[in-house]
Parts: sequence; C-alpha cells; structure tokens
Amino acid sequence: MRLVLLGPPGAGKGTQASAIVEKYNIPHISTGDIFRANIKEGTALGQEAKAYMDKGLLVPDELVVSIVKDRLLKDDCKEGFLLDGFPRTVRQAEALDSELDKMGIKLDRVININADPEILIERAVGRRICRECGATYHVKYNPPKVEGVCDKDGGELYQRDDDTEETVTTRINVYMEQTEPLIDYYKNQGLLLDVDGTRKIEEVFVDITSELDK
Repeated sequence: MRLVLLGPPGAGKGTQASAIVEKYNIPHISTGDIFRANIKEGTALGQEAKAYMDKGLLVPDELVVSIVKDRLLKDDCKEGFLLDGFPRTVRQAEALDSELDKMGIKLDRVININADPEILIERAVGRRICRECGATYHVKYNPPKVEGVCDKDGGELYQRDDDTEETVTTRINVYMEQTEPLIDYYKNQGLLLDVDGTRKIEEVFVDITSELDK
C-alpha cells in the first residue's frame, strides 16, 4: 500500500496516520522526521539541508525529493509507505512521480482529509497539552475531568504558542495556497480519496480503510 496523506493543519492527519500505518504495517514517512534523521546522522543530504535551514531558507525541491527518494529505497518501504507532509506542491508531486516511475512503482491512493477552516481554527485554539506526558485535550470536545489538569498524571495543561487564531489562520491559508492545487493534480490521476475530517476519529478511519480495502 503506497499512500500520500494530505490535509490542512488541524485536520487530524497525525491521528489517522498512526492508525493507518499500524493497520497496513507500513512506515510513516514524514519529511520533518527524515530531515532530522539525516541531520543527526550527518549524511551528505542532511548536511546540505541543514545549511539551508540554518539560514532560515526553505530546502529546495530537488534536495527534498532526493531525501525522500533515499528514504523510499530503504528495505522497510518495499511493501509500501505512507508519505505525510510531502509532496506540498504540484512541482514536488511531479518530481515524486518521476522518481517512483524510475523505481518501477506507483502510488495506490492519495488520502485528502478535508475540514472547514472555521472548525480547524476552533480545534487548534481549544487544544491543550500536558507538560508531563504530552496527552492532548480540547476545552470543548475532549475536556479533562479537572480544568487545566491532565487525567493521566496530574500534569499541567498548556496551550501551544502557535495555537492562536491568527497563527492557525495563516497556516491554513498557506496550505490552501500551496497544497490545494495538489488535490486537482491527484484527482485527475484518479488517485484521490476525499474524506470528511470533521467527524469522530473512528468514523474517519473507517471511511479511509473501507476505501483502501476495496
């Protein structure tokens, strides 16, 4: 199962990704994780990426594609993978298609978890995280038993600095501008699986897997 996961910030991609990779026993490949691993290991690709990142510059598409390709060539990807956070643009998608073609493989589906921006903003602004164990709550949808206190270990719950309405709105707008054209790109290839991300986590997962299992 070779998959790409799309969706705006706050749509629940992380939760669905964890469940998908567990069900299909495939690696979850996040560009952020790959970058960190290459930098930590001091690989040539990692050092090149770090040079851009240290200057506050975006890593060029060619380098991102090279790092992703290097990851896809690892043994654990032979039976499939879930790409999360890549591709971000049509240009990156075209480059990925080209590399996959050279490897003699194709994507099976592209999962697009969509949600109304107003709901995404409400989700993010109401999110609270435990300082001790990292458990996540929501003031409206998943409140702790005691306000400001984690149910699991009694740790203090806090709001991330970037979980403000202004910051989240900016992130969503950037996503819409850069990544939404990908939806049409993959729709035209007949690969797109559109899923309503506003429902319960379990319902979204059932929607995704019932389509993938066809």
